[in-house]
Amino acid sequence: MVVKVGKMPRHSIKDVDWKRIKDLLPGQPGQPGVNAQDNRLFIDAVLWIAKTGAPWRDLPERFGHWNSVWRRFDRWAKKGVWERVFSALQDSDLEWFILDSTIIRAHLHAAGAKKKPMAGVDKRSSASGEVEAGSGLRSTPG
Repeated sequence: MVVKVGKMPRHSIKDVDWKRIKDLLPGQPGQPGVNAQDNRLFIDAVLWIAKTGAPWRDLPERFGHWNSVWRRFDRWAKKGVWERVFSALQDSDLEWFILDSTIIRAHLHAAGAKKKPMAGVDKRSSASGEVEAGSGLRSTPG
């Protein structure tokens, strides 16, 4: 991908932020394992997912195979890499967060659960709220 000087892709990490985190990431020379040549591209892929809200399977091919990117994201999460990154990027004017659909719950009624009658509402009331004839309920003693 060719990037013109002064013009960054919309979902790319800023140069100033990259300088703050690049040495915190796995794959540095002298560390066990393979040296990471594409940590910045990987960070851009994660930012693309976070900013667009798209599923991992919709990750553009320029970032690599979606499943490989997701597995790396998951590995870094388990190793605490993201916590170090967010700590380094912490700014009083900036809040970082990642939402995972496994921790978000919809309201029960959104899932089709049967609605329970509200407390204090007579089950014999009609849709308009009026008490049906012959129900025996009265507003005055009688």
